[in-house]
Amino acid sequence: MHSVINYEQRGTYGNNKYRGNCSGKVIKDLLLHYMGDSIGKPQKQQASFCEVFAGGGTGLAVARELGFKNSIHLDLNGKFGPSWNAMKDEIPVSSFIFSHPPYHDIIKYSGNVWGQPHPDDLSRCGSYEEFIKKLDFVNAKIYRALKRGGYHAFLVGDVRRNGQYFSIIKDMTWFGSIDAHVIKTQHNCFSDQKNYRGKFIPIKHEHLIVFKKEHLWAIPIKFNVNLEKDLRDSKHATWKDVVYAAMEMIGGTATLQELYDILADTEKTKSNPNWKAKIRQTLQINQQFTPVKRGVWKFVDLEAIA
Repeated sequence: MHSVINYEQRGTYGNNKYRGNCSGKVIKDLLLHYMGDSIGKPQKQQASFCEVFAGGGTGLAVARELGFKNSIHLDLNGKFGPSWNAMKDEIPVSSFIFSHPPYHDIIKYSGNVWGQPHPDDLSRCGSYEEFIKKLDFVNAKIYRALKRGGYHAFLVGDVRRNGQYFSIIKDMTWFGSIDAHVIKTQHNCFSDQKNYRGKFIPIKHEHLIVFKKEHLWAIPIKFNVNLEKDLRDSKHATWKDVVYAAMEMIGGTATLQELYDILADTEKTKSNPNWKAKIRQTLQINQQFTPVKRGVWKFVDLEAIA
């Protein structure tokens, strides 16, 4: 495998009409790469393979082709045995786990692709925050189910809703050491049929992250914290940063007194007794600003200069 994978033809694995199914070639290449030494051995010597969110049976078809006798395929839809509930049921201990969860509510599975709406279906979460919380719960459970030295291959895409971009891999918690981060290109997406207006960039890739369980007791955990920092309260902002923001705030042209009034209580001015002189110096030495007349400055159109 390489850090970028591309399968223009998904192959014959599983139900190709099951929405959201990934190509079986992804799972096959992962198994050959990470479990190749185990494939073909007698059942007692063969490492165990488990698929979470098994969907339309892609992983099962791959496992059968490769000769796995003890693979397990779990999904709420109950197509591969008893219905498995990610929020309530445990995961068998395995050497390799592949998971391909819903991408929030891009495709609603229960009540749409199969059966009746189910409250524990991750594609039925009422909000993106609820989805991430439940996904974290499932991924923690997957990590616990790995044998030491085992791998969790996690495939997921990004989501765009009402002009806002959501990166699931950045918002979720990571459990385990990172063995690989692979970009998978997408083909034949449902969104390919839409015509987008404006400066819209369609999502044409997915993320395949492989986590490794290296220790029994220590758990490497990485999570994202979203903070909003006011530039006026930042000790790391430059004088150009704050002067530019102040001028933009009032339309791109400002008197010195207006700049003084806006920046008087910022972190930068509190630490410099000569802050008014510093503002004037900043205007004079940076090409982004130009004088209009005495005591009045404005932005420079750098594109026009170029």
